[in-house]
Amino acid sequence: MIKTLFSKDERAFTLIEMMIVLLVISVLLFVAIPNIAKQSNNINDKGCEAFRHMVEGQVQAYRIDMDKYPASVAEMVETGYLRSNETACPNGQQLEIKAGGEVAIVS
Repeated sequence: MIKTLFSKDERAFTLIEMMIVLLVISVLLFVAIPNIAKQSNNINDKGCEAFRHMVEGQVQAYRIDMDKYPASVAEMVETGYLRSNETACPNGQQLEIKAGGEVAIVS
């Protein structure tokens, strides 16, 4: 026997079932998206701290090699301890080298 396209024993999703699934997915997205955005800010803040620690390490390497602390970021770039004058963190804050080799985050 040849089955027709619309035989009664075929199983399929109804329009109502598909709409319920789409509603559930939409609600999950509305809950998840704000949490992802909030976590992005936390990630950028932690990235800035990690970048500051990396620059502090380069300042200490400079001090060991040159027997003095660098006067500025430009001096560290000129001597090859940093790649560029960019000292911006992922969250937009800037790094600054203070007297005594302290690296600070400046807003």
